[in-house]
Amino acid sequence: MSVVIHELAHGYAAYALGDPTAKLQGRLTLNPLKHLDWFGSVLVPAFLIIAGSPFLIGWAKPVPFNPYNFTKFRRWGGALVAVAGPLSNLALALVVIALGKIITIFVGDIGMGLQIIRMTVTLNIALALFNLLPVPPLDGHHILFALLPTRMEKLKQQIRRWSILFFILVFLFVWPIVSDLILIIADGLWGIFF
Repeated sequence: MSVVIHELAHGYAAYALGDPTAKLQGRLTLNPLKHLDWFGSVLVPAFLIIAGSPFLIGWAKPVPFNPYNFTKFRRWGGALVAVAGPLSNLALALVVIALGKIITIFVGDIGMGLQIIRMTVTLNIALALFNLLPVPPLDGHHILFALLPTRMEKLKQQIRRWSILFFILVFLFVWPIVSDLILIIADGLWGIFF
């Protein structure tokens, strides 16, 4: 549901800016089947589990948007749509941790339930930070491209052309650093609330 909410946030952000593409495709819904990507949501995670991989990765079908439909913030629209997904994950992490705190206040120790809450918080922080990395196809590249001046269109095209190489390099060399940051943030939030 974390990736569903992430994609839903993209769709609603685009819709708020004037683009009805996600709505017309039936993607403004919490129905996980509408966001299912058979390759990224099923096959890749299943393969990694069967292979005994030390990490698990997967993704939902990206919500489409057309920046030419934006009636507001046209230059920054792509960045605003992009940042909506990671912000929704951070908000979800805070909501889940607050609910966990409320439950423990009124119910007491909920044992394994508290571990599930902690994993949900860590997962959502991971989704937010991972998606903010500035390489295609991640959300961060829309933010980077909005910040780059229009005269750098050739550089943007090169980044898009070599996106899989950039993605692999970032995943191999930057992600280990970011993953440590995720644990620090998750543990910090946990410490504040618990």
